[in-house]
Amino acid sequence: MDANDNNANESPSPPLNAVPAPPLHNAAAAPPPADADAVASAAPPRAAPPSPTALPPPAAPPPLGTASASPPRAGIAALSPRCQVVAALALALIAVTACVHVGMLFLHVAPANTMTKQHGQAVDDWIYPEFEQNWKLFAPNPMQQNIAVQARAEIRGDDGTTRTTGWYDLSARDGAAIDGNLLPSHTQQNELRRAWDFYVSAHDAQNRPRGLRGQLSERYIRRIVVMRVEREEAMGAGATIERVQVRSRTTNVPAPEWSDEKVSTKPVLRQLPWWSVTPDDLPLGKARKSEGDAR
Repeated sequence: MDANDNNANESPSPPLNAVPAPPLHNAAAAPPPADADAVASAAPPRAAPPSPTALPPPAAPPPLGTASASPPRAGIAALSPRCQVVAALALALIAVTACVHVGMLFLHVAPANTMTKQHGQAVDDWIYPEFEQNWKLFAPNPMQQNIAVQARAEIRGDDGTTRTTGWYDLSARDGAAIDGNLLPSHTQQNELRRAWDFYVSAHDAQNRPRGLRGQLSERYIRRIVVMRVEREEAMGAGATIERVQVRSRTTNVPAPEWSDEKVSTKPVLRQLPWWSVTPDDLPLGKARKSEGDAR
């Protein structure tokens, strides 16, 4: 037998691209073979890699000597040069004024010194009346006295008889109104106290007024006393206040136990003469009524 016969008896070899047949025991369940081209077409397409030519070219660096863009300016720097000059001058003026004001306040409340002796009038002109201060720096000489202002009145009734009231302690009534009051009024705290200080500073030891200020202080005290007595006294219809009298009762504050200072606690009275009440000393409504009765 020749070579051709031998090759004819051998089984032909499968082609290279042939799909091998599945085993016989899985022949019934296995799906039919699929074509390689169909499998390739059924698979999802893969994204092609980006072409190098599709990327944007890198930004070129700025040339030498050119500055990058700066952020926008804010505040005074955003103004024009002329406005910047005006703003700087305004700030400098405010700073100088604040320094001068603080210096004037310091000289006003500080104890007497060379500056206040030479320029005291300028300091007072700056301070009064808007920035008045009623305390001294570190309180070098605080008040160590209790001063009570008392008053009484002579009342004429509608039948023509006169009577004199007892002494009313006006300061004690103001103190009782302030004690325990979270928001006391300015009248309760300062009206009577400042009026008496005004009177004492404008009169000498013999109760003689010093110029116009003394006369004004008398009228001020008289008006306050008339209003306070009318508030305290149960006056009948037609009764009027003819005269008033004022006195002060001053008592020194006792020294503390650890102090060797000897202080007299005996009260000192300062009694003023009787003052006749005029229509100018009455409230506006009563003054007009009094003038009408006189006519």
